[in-house]
Amino acid sequence: MIDKVPNFPALTDDCSRCAALCCAAYPFEENEDFAILKDADTACPNLSESCFDCTIHADLKPRGFGGCVAYSCAGAGQRVTQDLFDGETWRDDPDLLEHMTYALRVLRPIHEALTILKEASKLPLPDEVRKALIAKVTALCPENPKSIWAFEDPELQDALADMPEFVRSLAPFVTRS
Repeated sequence: MIDKVPNFPALTDDCSRCAALCCAAYPFEENEDFAILKDADTACPNLSESCFDCTIHADLKPRGFGGCVAYSCAGAGQRVTQDLFDGETWRDDPDLLEHMTYALRVLRPIHEALTILKEASKLPLPDEVRKALIAKVTALCPENPKSIWAFEDPELQDALADMPEFVRSLAPFVTRS
């Protein structure tokens, strides 16, 4: 039902349609989740030079990259690459790196919120609460999703900021299996 909201995005990772944005966007702090220290907006040294593949993907956890194993962009990476940047990549145009990684950092929390709301839509909710949930989803799915500005709209950002309170309001409708 919420999938029918206009501009509702795919919420599953598709690394083949991304430009390894997660491998560049986020900093790593050397700890139990990451074996190295890496700055934001810098490609991970384990990223292949010729493509966007991880050179240690098969051994991430044993090599100290459990954070990479646990990470999910909830589909934001390919949305940034394919929709906002029309398939262009920061490897093709290095000037795009900071713009693309910024867009990922904006879209990922929105996609995470939509993932939560999609799961919440399966709950037995009263009509009033279901309408509020659909309104929240609609607010998080802007009309013109081809520009980063659409995702920085104050109404959308307010809806995102309200997510913790909204999710708490759903607690009475969660049943234990």
